[in-house]
Amino acid sequence: MTTTQTNTVTTRNLDGKVAFITGAARGQGRSHAIELARRGADIIAVDICKQIDTVGYPMATPYDLADTAAAVESLGQRIIAVEADVRDLPTLRAVATDAAAQLGSLDIVIANAGICNIATDLTDAEAIFRDTLEVNLFGVWNTVHATAHRMIEQGDGGTIVLTSSTQGLSGRGGNGSAGMDGYCASKHGVVGLMRTFANWLAPHRIRVNTVNPTGVDTVMVTDDAVTRHLAANPVLTESLGNLLPVPLLEPIDISNAIGWLVSDEARHVTGITLSVDAGFAVK
Repeated sequence: MTTTQTNTVTTRNLDGKVAFITGAARGQGRSHAIELARRGADIIAVDICKQIDTVGYPMATPYDLADTAAAVESLGQRIIAVEADVRDLPTLRAVATDAAAQLGSLDIVIANAGICNIATDLTDAEAIFRDTLEVNLFGVWNTVHATAHRMIEQGDGGTIVLTSSTQGLSGRGGNGSAGMDGYCASKHGVVGLMRTFANWLAPHRIRVNTVNPTGVDTVMVTDDAVTRHLAANPVLTESLGNLLPVPLLEPIDISNAIGWLVSDEARHVTGITLSVDAGFAVK
């Protein structure tokens, strides 16, 4: 098992909390699971663990999800790892309900699962666009509606973080492709969901925010097909560059931001878009 997790933070400011994380088998989701476990949280880890036909890079496998579980357990925390598709609301709700009952509560939700189809040989633009919105936008809506009512019933407040993107705040990189159209539209939509969820859940002391990363060193970005596509489209590559001389962030950079957002240090922070973007948004 390998991981790029390099954080040395040992503050256990999430002791007794349970975090529900989608897209947790690898990449940012695995990093979030490890970092929140390091801070004391038990984890409910969800991932589809199979390929979606319109996605041009290899998606996570059951072995990846098992690696996430092993990493969390090595930190002394409990984890329930389940293969489930965020597009399937009834299954997602059942997973959340059963796992929260086993672990005793549900306090944190990280709606992280997402796909990006900027490099694919498929010509079915409608299928690419539809799948991207169904995972990245409908999947986030499903995740919140599968978990929020348990948090409301507990009556202890809570916190939700939705993974958007710099593309949720900007149209830079738009090239008319179904993949970029769908990614940009879905990540803008996630920001809209965050704002309406923040209003809905504030009376229950449940905070809702987005984290908006620039490019992160995960398979979604570094796969050979994506690299070849960017190399063949230098204008696109330039438009996606950061202001700071940092080509890609590490997953832990995003996990650190989420660790703050879900902690009591951010107890009055709700309804914001937190950019972790090496200056992308102001370039």
